[in-house]
Amino acid sequence: MELTIRVAELVRALQRVQGIVEKKTTMPILANALIKAKGKDQITVSATDLEIGMTADYEAKIAKTGAMTVAAKTLYDIVRALPEDTVTLKQGTNQWVDIACGKIKYRVVGMAAESFPTLPAFEEVPSFGIEPKIFREMIDKTLYAVSTDETRYNLTGVFCEAVKERAGLRMVATDGHRLSVIERPTETPSMKEGVIIPRKGLVELKKLLEDGSEPGKLGFVENSAVFTKGGVTLTMRLVDGRFPDYQQVIPASSSRRVRVAKHALTDALKRTSLLSPDKAQGVRLDLSTNLLSLSANNPDLGEAREELEVEYAGDPLKIGFNFRYLLDVLAVLTEDTVELELTDELSPGVIRGAGSEGYRAVIMPMRI
Repeated sequence: MELTIRVAELVRALQRVQGIVEKKTTMPILANALIKAKGKDQITVSATDLEIGMTADYEAKIAKTGAMTVAAKTLYDIVRALPEDTVTLKQGTNQWVDIACGKIKYRVVGMAAESFPTLPAFEEVPSFGIEPKIFREMIDKTLYAVSTDETRYNLTGVFCEAVKERAGLRMVATDGHRLSVIERPTETPSMKEGVIIPRKGLVELKKLLEDGSEPGKLGFVENSAVFTKGGVTLTMRLVDGRFPDYQQVIPASSSRRVRVAKHALTDALKRTSLLSPDKAQGVRLDLSTNLLSLSANNPDLGEAREELEVEYAGDPLKIGFNFRYLLDVLAVLTEDTVELELTDELSPGVIRGAGSEGYRAVIMPMRI
């Protein structure tokens, strides 16, 4: 196989697969990208970790058809350092790949294209259109709450389901200590029941959504989610598990409501948490009329306390939270003012942007 391609085009192709290829694996081929001729003026570049796969088309001049696989990171590092506009890749004997760009030449190890895993292919995938801006927001506001505990496999992804009452999509994530739920209007989702999309898949999907404003399509077939946009197809194996009944965690009502400036609360949490216990990461919130006091106490370091003016007219309350959980929520809110909905020191707290609908974050309290 031999081809010539614009350096910028190949950089874009290889950059897209960097998060998918396996850096440390017992299957060396998973660290490689498959480059395959498609006609005389196009190639497809593919990568997979056996759970997530991506394939996309790129313009190139094909001198000799065929297919090759090259270490994706190595080739990416080489190509993005090239000074010329075009680069030539030529497959030699024993799977070696020659790379030429002007007076610059490399010779790197390749592997047989026949040993590259076959990516899932579906004849027809029922899908629905998604707006990049809306779906990026939905991913941002749920991904932070996904569990990193592999023993709780059913929590290692984001649960997606159709909103039955109206055309829309709902996404939910939880790690057992906090929960994030968001719903937004979309085309009617082509799904009969809820599915769990893995965290890594959503990270890669978000990257594709950030690459231009072109709408994409998302569909579900068998045990996979399939996202297509332009000439790019991302396939993600769904998490095989039952997502917990998240509706039971969300408080039906709250007796106390606090309104506070987001940036003021964020900065106060960051300052107060400097003296929070390292493991517990707890901060106590003391509420009284129009006043919120934040405090932290570390026996080894000392204590911190800061007061904020807020809108609050309820009874006094003392409640503790993990400050990192609070900061994670505040980081994804776009509103200048946030609302905290509280009941008592043992009940979950709800955080949302003031005046916004469709998004809630629920955080379990902690004893301090």
